[in-house]
Amino acid sequence: MNEAVEFLKHVVTRRQLLGRGAAGIGSLALHSMLAPEAFVERAGALGPHYAPQAKRIIFLFMNGAPSQQDLFDYKPAVDKHHGEELFKRYDEQTGKWSDRGFVKKTQRLTGMTAGQSSFPISRSKFAFRQHGESRAWVSEVLPHTARMADDLCFIKSMHTEAINHDPGVTFFQTGHQQPGRPSMGAWMGYGLGTANRNLPTFCVLISNGTGRPGSQPVYTKLWGSGFLPGVHQGVQLRGGKTPVLYLNSQPGESVASRRRMVSRIEALNQLQLEAFGDPEIATRIAQYEMAFRMQISVPEATDIRQEPQHVLDAYGPECQTPGKFAANCLLARRLAERGVRFIQLYHRGWDHHGGLISALAKQCNDVDQPQAALIADLKQRGMLDETLVIWGGEFGRTTYSQGKAGQAANGRDHHPRCFTYWLAGGGIKPGMTFGETDDVGYNVARDPVHVHDFQATVMHLMGIDHQRLVFKHQGRRFRLTDVHGKVVAPILA
Repeated sequence: MNEAVEFLKHVVTRRQLLGRGAAGIGSLALHSMLAPEAFVERAGALGPHYAPQAKRIIFLFMNGAPSQQDLFDYKPAVDKHHGEELFKRYDEQTGKWSDRGFVKKTQRLTGMTAGQSSFPISRSKFAFRQHGESRAWVSEVLPHTARMADDLCFIKSMHTEAINHDPGVTFFQTGHQQPGRPSMGAWMGYGLGTANRNLPTFCVLISNGTGRPGSQPVYTKLWGSGFLPGVHQGVQLRGGKTPVLYLNSQPGESVASRRRMVSRIEALNQLQLEAFGDPEIATRIAQYEMAFRMQISVPEATDIRQEPQHVLDAYGPECQTPGKFAANCLLARRLAERGVRFIQLYHRGWDHHGGLISALAKQCNDVDQPQAALIADLKQRGMLDETLVIWGGEFGRTTYSQGKAGQAANGRDHHPRCFTYWLAGGGIKPGMTFGETDDVGYNVARDPVHVHDFQATVMHLMGIDHQRLVFKHQGRRFRLTDVHGKVVAPILA
Protein backbone atom coordinates (compact mmCIF):
# COMPACT_ATOMS: atom_id res chain seq x y z
CA MET A 1 0.00 0.00 0.00
CA ASN A 2 2.83 2.40 0.85
CA GLU A 3 4.39 1.78 -2.53
CA ALA A 4 1.06 2.48 -4.25
CA VAL A 5 0.72 5.78 -2.40
CA GLU A 6 4.27 6.77 -3.25
CA PHE A 7 3.71 5.85 -6.89
CA LEU A 8 0.51 7.83 -7.26
CA LYS A 9 2.09 10.87 -5.58
CA HIS A 10 4.46 11.10 -8.55
CA VAL A 11 1.83 10.76 -11.28
CA VAL A 12 1.68 13.92 -13.41
CA THR A 13 -1.77 14.84 -14.79
CA ARG A 14 -2.26 16.14 -18.32
CA ARG A 15 -3.08 19.65 -17.01
CA GLN A 16 0.03 19.73 -14.76
CA LEU A 17 2.27 18.45 -17.53
CA LEU A 18 1.11 21.00 -20.11
CA GLY A 19 1.21 23.78 -17.50
CA ARG A 20 4.83 23.04 -16.58
CA GLY A 21 6.00 22.42 -20.12
CA ALA A 22 6.83 24.92 -22.82
CA ALA A 23 3.43 24.49 -24.49
CA GLY A 24 5.18 22.96 -27.49
CA ILE A 25 5.58 19.66 -29.23
CA GLY A 26 8.25 18.55 -26.73
CA SER A 27 5.79 18.58 -23.83
CA LEU A 28 3.24 16.61 -25.84
CA ALA A 29 5.92 14.07 -26.76
CA LEU A 30 6.86 13.69 -23.10
CA HIS A 31 3.21 13.12 -22.24
CA SER A 32 2.93 10.34 -24.83
CA MET A 33 6.11 8.74 -23.50
CA LEU A 34 4.71 8.67 -19.97
CA ALA A 35 1.69 6.73 -21.34
CA PRO A 36 -1.37 7.27 -19.11
CA GLU A 37 -2.56 3.73 -19.68
CA ALA A 38 0.72 2.43 -18.28
CA PHE A 39 -0.03 4.22 -15.01
CA VAL A 40 -3.45 2.59 -14.88
CA GLU A 41 -1.90 -0.81 -15.47
CA ARG A 42 0.75 -0.16 -12.84
CA ALA A 43 -1.77 0.94 -10.22
CA GLY A 44 -3.90 -2.11 -10.96
CA ALA A 45 -0.90 -4.43 -10.84
CA LEU A 46 -0.03 -3.71 -7.22
CA GLY A 47 -1.06 -6.60 -5.02
CA PRO A 48 -1.92 -10.20 -5.97
CA HIS A 49 -4.68 -11.13 -8.40
CA TYR A 50 -5.86 -13.85 -6.01
CA ALA A 51 -4.86 -15.33 -2.67
CA PRO A 52 -1.18 -16.35 -2.88
CA GLN A 53 0.08 -19.71 -1.62
CA ALA A 54 3.64 -18.39 -1.29
CA LYS A 55 4.84 -15.07 0.07
CA ARG A 56 8.45 -15.31 -1.04
CA ILE A 57 10.79 -17.24 -3.35
CA ILE A 58 14.29 -18.63 -2.84
CA PHE A 59 15.64 -19.70 -6.24
CA LEU A 60 18.75 -21.90 -6.03
CA PHE A 61 20.06 -21.64 -9.59
CA MET A 62 22.77 -24.16 -10.52
CA ASN A 63 24.60 -22.16 -13.16
CA GLY A 64 26.16 -24.36 -15.86
CA ALA A 65 23.49 -27.11 -16.04
CA PRO A 66 23.70 -30.08 -13.63
CA SER A 67 23.53 -33.58 -15.06
CA GLN A 68 20.09 -35.01 -14.29
CA GLN A 69 21.19 -38.56 -15.26
CA ASP A 70 23.78 -38.48 -12.48
CA LEU A 71 21.53 -36.87 -9.85
CA PHE A 72 17.79 -37.59 -10.16
CA ASP A 73 16.66 -39.21 -13.43
CA TYR A 74 17.63 -42.84 -12.89
CA LYS A 75 17.29 -45.08 -15.95
CA PRO A 76 18.06 -48.82 -15.62
CA ALA A 77 18.06 -49.08 -19.43
CA VAL A 78 21.06 -46.74 -19.57
CA ASP A 79 23.04 -49.13 -17.37
CA LYS A 80 21.91 -52.08 -19.50
CA HIS A 81 22.80 -50.48 -22.85
CA HIS A 82 25.98 -48.67 -21.77
CA GLY A 83 28.32 -48.21 -24.72
CA GLU A 84 25.68 -48.86 -27.39
CA GLU A 85 24.89 -46.22 -30.00
CA LEU A 86 22.10 -43.89 -28.95
CA PHE A 87 21.04 -42.67 -32.39
CA LYS A 88 19.43 -44.65 -35.16
CA ARG A 89 21.04 -44.47 -38.58
CA TYR A 90 19.18 -42.95 -41.53
CA ASP A 91 19.49 -44.63 -44.93
CA GLU A 92 19.04 -41.98 -47.63
CA GLN A 93 18.49 -44.60 -50.34
CA THR A 94 15.61 -46.35 -48.61
CA GLY A 95 14.44 -43.34 -46.62
CA LYS A 96 14.22 -45.46 -43.48
CA TRP A 97 15.77 -45.39 -40.03
CA SER A 98 17.74 -48.37 -38.75
CA ASP A 99 16.29 -50.75 -36.19
CA ARG A 100 19.39 -50.44 -34.04
CA GLY A 101 19.60 -47.39 -31.82
CA PHE A 102 17.04 -45.71 -29.59
CA VAL A 103 16.44 -42.17 -30.87
CA LYS A 104 16.15 -40.67 -34.36
CA LYS A 105 18.93 -38.13 -34.80
CA THR A 106 16.76 -35.17 -35.75
CA GLN A 107 17.59 -32.85 -32.84
CA ARG A 108 20.03 -29.97 -32.84
CA LEU A 109 23.35 -30.73 -31.13
CA THR A 110 25.97 -28.26 -29.94
CA GLY A 111 29.20 -27.78 -31.86
CA MET A 112 31.02 -29.56 -29.05
CA THR A 113 29.61 -32.98 -29.95
CA ALA A 114 27.87 -32.59 -33.34
CA GLY A 115 31.04 -33.80 -35.07
CA GLN A 116 31.42 -36.98 -33.02
CA SER A 117 31.36 -40.15 -35.09
CA SER A 118 29.90 -42.09 -32.18
CA PHE A 119 27.28 -41.23 -29.56
CA PRO A 120 27.50 -43.99 -26.97
CA ILE A 121 24.90 -44.28 -24.22
CA SER A 122 26.79 -43.76 -20.98
CA ARG A 123 25.89 -44.91 -17.50
CA SER A 124 26.40 -42.87 -14.37
CA LYS A 125 29.35 -43.52 -12.07
CA PHE A 126 27.09 -42.92 -9.08
CA ALA A 127 24.63 -45.30 -7.46
CA PHE A 128 20.93 -44.46 -7.07
CA ARG A 129 18.51 -45.37 -4.30
CA GLN A 130 14.86 -44.66 -3.59
CA HIS A 131 14.12 -42.49 -0.56
CA GLY A 132 11.20 -41.68 1.74
CA GLU A 133 7.59 -42.68 1.39
CA SER A 134 7.60 -41.04 -2.05
CA ARG A 135 10.27 -43.52 -3.23
CA ALA A 136 12.06 -40.77 -5.15
CA TRP A 137 15.28 -41.75 -6.90
CA VAL A 138 18.28 -39.69 -5.74
CA SER A 139 21.98 -40.20 -6.42
CA GLU A 140 24.46 -41.14 -3.71
CA VAL A 141 26.23 -37.77 -4.15
CA LEU A 142 23.24 -35.96 -2.60
CA PRO A 143 22.63 -37.84 0.68
CA HIS A 144 21.33 -34.83 2.66
CA THR A 145 18.94 -33.81 -0.13
CA ALA A 146 17.77 -37.43 -0.39
CA ARG A 147 16.63 -37.34 3.25
CA MET A 148 14.32 -34.43 2.35
CA ALA A 149 12.74 -36.33 -0.58
CA ASP A 150 9.25 -36.31 0.94
CA ASP A 151 9.33 -32.51 1.08
CA LEU A 152 10.30 -32.16 -2.58
CA CYS A 153 8.40 -32.18 -5.86
CA PHE A 154 10.58 -33.39 -8.74
CA ILE A 155 9.78 -32.22 -12.27
CA LYS A 156 11.63 -34.56 -14.62
CA SER A 157 10.15 -33.24 -17.87
CA MET A 158 11.47 -29.68 -17.99
CA HIS A 159 12.50 -28.56 -21.48
CA THR A 160 13.72 -25.42 -23.23
CA GLU A 161 14.73 -24.18 -26.69
CA ALA A 162 18.07 -22.73 -25.55
CA ILE A 163 21.09 -24.93 -26.19
CA ASN A 164 23.90 -22.64 -24.97
CA HIS A 165 24.51 -21.21 -21.51
CA ASP A 166 23.97 -17.48 -21.91
CA PRO A 167 20.60 -17.67 -23.71
CA GLY A 168 19.60 -20.59 -21.50
CA VAL A 169 20.17 -18.77 -18.21
CA THR A 170 18.69 -15.55 -19.61
CA PHE A 171 15.58 -17.47 -20.71
CA PHE A 172 14.93 -18.85 -17.23
CA GLN A 173 15.54 -15.53 -15.52
CA THR A 174 13.75 -13.17 -17.95
CA GLY A 175 11.45 -15.28 -20.14
CA HIS A 176 13.45 -14.44 -23.28
CA GLN A 177 16.74 -15.71 -24.70
CA GLN A 178 17.98 -12.26 -25.65
CA PRO A 179 18.97 -9.80 -22.92
CA GLY A 180 17.06 -6.65 -22.07
CA ARG A 181 13.86 -8.00 -20.53
CA PRO A 182 13.03 -7.63 -16.82
CA SER A 183 14.10 -10.51 -14.60
CA MET A 184 11.63 -12.71 -12.73
CA GLY A 185 12.49 -11.03 -9.43
CA ALA A 186 11.87 -7.59 -10.95
CA TRP A 187 8.46 -8.72 -12.23
CA MET A 188 7.58 -9.95 -8.73
CA GLY A 189 8.54 -6.61 -7.21
CA TYR A 190 6.60 -4.73 -9.87
CA GLY A 191 3.50 -6.85 -9.43
CA LEU A 192 3.45 -7.28 -5.68
CA GLY A 193 5.40 -4.37 -4.25
CA THR A 194 7.65 -4.61 -1.24
CA ALA A 195 7.00 -6.54 1.97
CA ASN A 196 9.50 -4.53 4.03
CA ARG A 197 10.84 -0.99 4.29
CA ASN A 198 14.47 -1.57 5.16
CA LEU A 199 15.70 -4.14 2.64
CA PRO A 200 15.35 -4.53 -1.13
CA THR A 201 12.47 -6.58 -2.49
CA PHE A 202 14.89 -8.58 -4.68
CA CYS A 203 18.32 -9.76 -3.47
CA VAL A 204 21.01 -11.73 -5.34
CA LEU A 205 23.85 -13.87 -3.94
CA ILE A 206 26.57 -15.62 -5.98
CA SER A 207 28.92 -18.47 -5.06
CA ASN A 208 31.66 -20.27 -6.98
CA GLY A 209 31.66 -24.06 -7.07
CA THR A 210 34.69 -26.20 -6.35
CA GLY A 211 33.95 -28.62 -9.21
CA ARG A 212 34.88 -26.24 -12.00
CA PRO A 213 35.95 -22.92 -10.47
CA GLY A 214 35.53 -19.84 -12.62
CA SER A 215 33.30 -21.43 -15.26
CA GLN A 216 30.22 -19.77 -16.77
CA PRO A 217 30.17 -16.17 -15.50
CA VAL A 218 27.02 -14.61 -14.06
CA TYR A 219 26.03 -11.19 -15.43
CA THR A 220 24.16 -8.33 -13.77
CA LYS A 221 21.64 -8.35 -16.66
CA LEU A 222 20.14 -11.47 -15.06
CA TRP A 223 18.72 -9.42 -12.18
CA GLY A 224 18.07 -6.21 -14.09
CA SER A 225 14.72 -4.43 -14.31
CA GLY A 226 14.78 -4.08 -18.11
CA PHE A 227 12.07 -1.63 -19.16
CA LEU A 228 10.40 -1.72 -15.72
CA PRO A 229 11.20 1.14 -13.31
CA GLY A 230 14.76 0.78 -12.04
CA VAL A 231 13.62 0.47 -8.43
CA HIS A 232 12.68 -3.16 -9.18
CA GLN A 233 16.16 -4.38 -10.16
CA GLY A 234 17.94 -6.86 -7.88
CA VAL A 235 20.57 -5.83 -5.34
CA GLN A 236 23.64 -8.06 -5.16
CA LEU A 237 24.94 -8.95 -1.71
CA ARG A 238 28.61 -9.92 -1.88
CA GLY A 239 30.76 -12.03 0.38
CA GLY A 240 33.22 -10.27 2.67
CA LYS A 241 33.07 -7.28 4.98
CA THR A 242 31.09 -5.12 2.52
CA PRO A 243 27.96 -7.00 1.38
CA VAL A 244 26.69 -3.99 -0.63
CA LEU A 245 29.18 -1.67 -2.33
CA TYR A 246 29.18 2.08 -1.60
CA LEU A 247 26.74 1.65 1.29
CA ASN A 248 29.00 2.38 4.24
CA SER A 249 29.42 5.87 5.65
CA GLN A 250 32.80 7.53 5.36
CA PRO A 251 35.04 7.80 8.47
CA GLY A 252 33.83 10.61 10.74
CA GLU A 253 30.39 10.74 9.13
CA SER A 254 27.48 10.37 11.57
CA VAL A 255 24.05 8.92 10.89
CA ALA A 256 22.54 12.38 11.46
CA SER A 257 24.80 14.04 8.90
CA ARG A 258 24.08 11.28 6.42
CA ARG A 259 20.34 11.80 6.97
CA ARG A 260 20.70 15.54 6.31
CA MET A 261 22.61 14.91 3.11
CA VAL A 262 20.07 12.39 1.81
CA SER A 263 17.18 14.72 2.68
CA ARG A 264 18.76 17.63 0.80
CA ILE A 265 19.49 15.50 -2.24
CA GLU A 266 15.90 14.25 -2.10
CA ALA A 267 14.61 17.83 -2.01
CA LEU A 268 16.63 18.71 -5.12
CA ASN A 269 15.47 15.56 -6.90
CA GLN A 270 11.88 16.34 -5.93
CA LEU A 271 12.17 19.75 -7.63
CA GLN A 272 13.45 18.04 -10.76
CA LEU A 273 10.64 15.50 -10.62
CA GLU A 274 8.02 18.25 -10.36
CA ALA A 275 9.64 20.12 -13.22
CA PHE A 276 10.11 17.23 -15.67
CA GLY A 277 7.94 14.33 -14.47
CA ASP A 278 10.64 11.77 -15.29
CA PRO A 279 9.79 8.52 -13.42
CA GLU A 280 13.51 7.68 -13.20
CA ILE A 281 13.91 10.66 -10.86
CA ALA A 282 11.31 9.07 -8.56
CA THR A 283 13.32 5.85 -8.76
CA ARG A 284 16.48 7.72 -7.76
CA ILE A 285 14.71 9.27 -4.74
CA ALA A 286 13.50 5.83 -3.63
CA GLN A 287 16.98 4.33 -4.06
CA TYR A 288 18.62 7.02 -1.91
CA GLU A 289 16.07 6.38 0.81
CA MET A 290 16.54 2.62 0.61
CA ALA A 291 20.34 2.96 0.69
CA PHE A 292 20.09 5.06 3.86
CA ARG A 293 17.90 2.47 5.59
CA MET A 294 20.11 -0.37 4.38
CA GLN A 295 23.09 1.12 6.21
CA ILE A 296 21.54 -0.28 9.38
CA SER A 297 19.44 -3.17 8.07
CA VAL A 298 22.08 -4.91 5.91
CA PRO A 299 24.74 -5.30 8.64
CA GLU A 300 22.09 -6.68 10.98
CA ALA A 301 20.68 -9.09 8.37
CA THR A 302 24.11 -10.43 7.38
CA ASP A 303 25.46 -10.85 10.93
CA ILE A 304 25.19 -14.60 11.50
CA ARG A 305 26.83 -14.35 14.94
CA GLN A 306 23.28 -14.17 16.25
CA GLU A 307 22.59 -17.71 15.03
CA PRO A 308 22.71 -20.56 17.58
CA GLN A 309 25.39 -23.20 17.14
CA HIS A 310 23.00 -25.98 16.18
CA VAL A 311 21.80 -23.91 13.19
CA LEU A 312 25.38 -23.24 12.06
CA ASP A 313 26.14 -26.94 12.40
CA ALA A 314 23.11 -27.84 10.29
CA TYR A 315 24.24 -25.68 7.37
CA GLY A 316 27.81 -26.96 7.61
CA PRO A 317 31.20 -25.37 8.33
CA GLU A 318 31.23 -23.23 5.18
CA CYS A 319 28.18 -21.27 6.33
CA GLN A 320 30.57 -19.08 8.33
CA THR A 321 32.65 -18.23 5.25
CA PRO A 322 31.04 -15.28 3.40
CA GLY A 323 30.42 -15.97 -0.28
CA LYS A 324 30.15 -19.75 0.03
CA PHE A 325 26.92 -21.46 -1.03
CA ALA A 326 26.27 -22.58 2.56
CA ALA A 327 26.66 -19.02 3.82
CA ASN A 328 24.32 -17.78 1.10
CA CYS A 329 21.68 -20.38 2.03
CA LEU A 330 21.75 -19.25 5.65
CA LEU A 331 21.65 -15.62 4.56
CA ALA A 332 18.70 -16.43 2.26
CA ARG A 333 16.73 -17.68 5.25
CA ARG A 334 17.60 -14.54 7.23
CA LEU A 335 16.55 -12.30 4.33
CA ALA A 336 13.31 -14.27 3.94
CA GLU A 337 12.55 -13.72 7.63
CA ARG A 338 13.00 -9.98 7.13
CA GLY A 339 10.52 -9.68 4.28
CA VAL A 340 12.68 -9.95 1.15
CA ARG A 341 10.29 -11.24 -1.49
CA PHE A 342 12.65 -12.75 -4.08
CA ILE A 343 16.06 -14.20 -3.17
CA GLN A 344 18.18 -15.47 -6.05
CA LEU A 345 21.22 -17.67 -5.41
CA TYR A 346 23.58 -18.53 -8.27
CA HIS A 347 26.07 -21.37 -7.75
CA ARG A 348 28.58 -21.62 -10.57
CA GLY A 349 30.59 -24.61 -11.81
CA TRP A 350 28.12 -27.20 -13.20
CA ASP A 351 29.37 -27.18 -16.83
CA HIS A 352 30.86 -30.68 -17.02
CA HIS A 353 31.83 -31.53 -20.59
CA GLY A 354 34.77 -33.44 -19.13
CA GLY A 355 36.00 -34.45 -15.71
CA LEU A 356 32.41 -34.99 -14.61
CA ILE A 357 33.08 -37.84 -12.20
CA SER A 358 35.29 -35.81 -9.88
CA ALA A 359 33.81 -32.35 -10.56
CA LEU A 360 30.15 -33.31 -10.02
CA ALA A 361 30.95 -34.88 -6.66
CA LYS A 362 32.63 -31.63 -5.57
CA GLN A 363 29.71 -29.50 -6.77
CA CYS A 364 27.26 -31.70 -4.89
CA ASN A 365 29.38 -31.49 -1.77
CA ASP A 366 29.11 -27.68 -2.04
CA VAL A 367 25.32 -27.63 -2.11
CA ASP A 368 23.94 -30.85 -0.61
CA GLN A 369 24.05 -30.17 3.13
CA PRO A 370 23.18 -26.44 3.03
CA GLN A 371 20.21 -26.76 0.66
CA ALA A 372 18.77 -29.59 2.76
CA ALA A 373 19.40 -27.53 5.90
CA LEU A 374 17.62 -24.55 4.32
CA ILE A 375 14.47 -26.59 3.73
CA ALA A 376 14.61 -28.12 7.22
CA ASP A 377 15.28 -24.70 8.78
CA LEU A 378 12.34 -23.08 7.00
CA LYS A 379 10.12 -26.00 7.95
CA GLN A 380 11.13 -25.87 11.62
CA ARG A 381 10.37 -22.14 11.75
CA GLY A 382 6.96 -22.57 10.13
CA MET A 383 8.10 -20.67 7.03
CA LEU A 384 8.25 -23.42 4.40
CA ASP A 385 4.52 -23.33 3.64
CA GLU A 386 4.90 -19.66 2.63
CA THR A 387 8.34 -19.95 0.98
CA LEU A 388 8.76 -21.46 -2.48
CA VAL A 389 12.22 -23.04 -2.85
CA ILE A 390 13.34 -23.82 -6.42
CA TRP A 391 16.40 -25.82 -7.57
CA GLY A 392 17.71 -26.30 -11.12
CA GLY A 393 19.85 -25.02 -13.99
CA GLU A 394 19.43 -23.65 -17.51
CA PHE A 395 19.12 -27.10 -19.20
CA GLY A 396 20.31 -30.66 -18.66
CA ARG A 397 23.03 -33.04 -19.88
CA THR A 398 23.06 -35.66 -22.63
CA THR A 399 22.53 -39.38 -22.18
CA TYR A 400 25.39 -39.98 -24.60
CA SER A 401 28.97 -39.39 -23.60
CA GLN A 402 31.01 -36.45 -24.78
CA GLY A 403 33.99 -38.37 -26.07
CA LYS A 404 34.43 -42.08 -25.35
CA ALA A 405 32.07 -43.74 -22.92
CA GLY A 406 34.68 -45.48 -20.80
CA GLN A 407 33.43 -47.27 -17.70
CA ALA A 408 31.00 -44.41 -16.99
CA ALA A 409 30.22 -40.93 -18.27
CA ASN A 410 33.04 -38.51 -17.57
CA GLY A 411 31.60 -35.78 -19.76
CA ARG A 412 28.14 -34.86 -21.05
CA ASP A 413 27.06 -32.15 -23.49
CA HIS A 414 24.22 -29.60 -23.16
CA HIS A 415 20.75 -31.10 -23.42
CA PRO A 416 17.65 -28.85 -23.57
CA ARG A 417 15.12 -31.57 -24.43
CA CYS A 418 14.61 -32.87 -20.89
CA PHE A 419 16.04 -32.18 -17.46
CA THR A 420 15.05 -32.13 -13.79
CA TYR A 421 13.99 -29.37 -11.40
CA TRP A 422 12.79 -29.74 -7.84
CA LEU A 423 10.57 -27.42 -5.82
CA ALA A 424 9.54 -27.35 -2.17
CA GLY A 425 7.10 -25.46 0.05
CA GLY A 426 5.01 -22.47 -1.02
CA GLY A 427 1.94 -24.32 -2.32
CA ILE A 428 3.81 -27.18 -4.02
CA LYS A 429 2.59 -30.75 -3.53
CA PRO A 430 5.37 -32.50 -1.57
CA GLY A 431 6.67 -36.03 -2.07
CA MET A 432 5.79 -36.40 -5.73
CA THR A 433 7.43 -36.76 -9.14
CA PHE A 434 5.85 -35.12 -12.17
CA GLY A 435 6.72 -35.88 -15.78
CA GLU A 436 8.76 -38.68 -17.25
CA THR A 437 11.51 -39.14 -19.81
CA ASP A 438 11.93 -42.04 -22.24
CA ASP A 439 13.79 -45.24 -21.35
CA VAL A 440 17.20 -43.72 -22.06
CA GLY A 441 16.40 -40.26 -20.68
CA TYR A 442 16.78 -38.39 -23.96
CA ASN A 443 13.27 -37.06 -24.69
CA VAL A 444 10.19 -36.20 -22.62
CA ALA A 445 7.79 -39.14 -22.63
CA ARG A 446 4.99 -37.68 -20.51
CA ASP A 447 3.77 -34.33 -19.10
CA PRO A 448 6.25 -31.85 -20.63
CA VAL A 449 6.91 -28.62 -18.70
CA HIS A 450 8.31 -25.71 -20.70
CA VAL A 451 10.23 -22.78 -19.20
CA HIS A 452 7.19 -20.52 -19.66
CA ASP A 453 4.97 -23.13 -17.93
CA PHE A 454 7.39 -23.11 -15.01
CA GLN A 455 7.30 -19.30 -14.84
CA ALA A 456 3.50 -19.21 -15.07
CA THR A 457 3.28 -21.71 -12.21
CA VAL A 458 5.70 -19.78 -10.00
CA MET A 459 3.73 -16.58 -10.58
CA HIS A 460 0.46 -18.40 -9.84
CA LEU A 461 1.83 -19.55 -6.48
CA MET A 462 2.67 -15.93 -5.66
CA GLY A 463 -0.93 -14.90 -6.44
CA ILE A 464 -0.18 -13.47 -9.89
CA ASP A 465 -2.01 -14.30 -13.13
CA HIS A 466 0.87 -14.38 -15.62
CA GLN A 467 -1.47 -13.24 -18.41
CA ARG A 468 -2.60 -10.14 -16.51
CA LEU A 469 0.70 -8.82 -15.16
CA VAL A 470 1.79 -6.71 -18.14
CA PHE A 471 3.79 -3.58 -18.83
CA LYS A 472 3.43 -1.43 -21.92
CA HIS A 473 6.75 -0.64 -23.56
CA GLN A 474 7.37 0.78 -27.03
CA GLY A 475 3.75 0.24 -28.04
CA ARG A 476 3.54 -3.40 -26.92
CA ARG A 477 2.31 -5.01 -23.72
CA PHE A 478 4.99 -7.31 -22.34
CA ARG A 479 4.80 -10.06 -19.75
CA LEU A 480 7.31 -12.51 -18.26
CA THR A 481 5.84 -15.47 -20.16
CA ASP A 482 5.53 -13.54 -23.44
CA VAL A 483 2.50 -15.10 -25.22
CA HIS A 484 3.03 -18.58 -23.81
CA GLY A 485 2.81 -20.57 -20.60
CA LYS A 486 0.23 -22.54 -18.64
CA VAL A 487 0.06 -23.30 -14.94
CA VAL A 488 1.13 -26.88 -14.10
CA ALA A 489 -1.89 -27.65 -11.91
CA PRO A 490 -1.01 -31.27 -10.86
CA ILE A 491 1.97 -30.13 -8.79
CA LEU A 492 -0.03 -27.62 -6.75
CA ALA A 493 -0.97 -28.56 -3.20
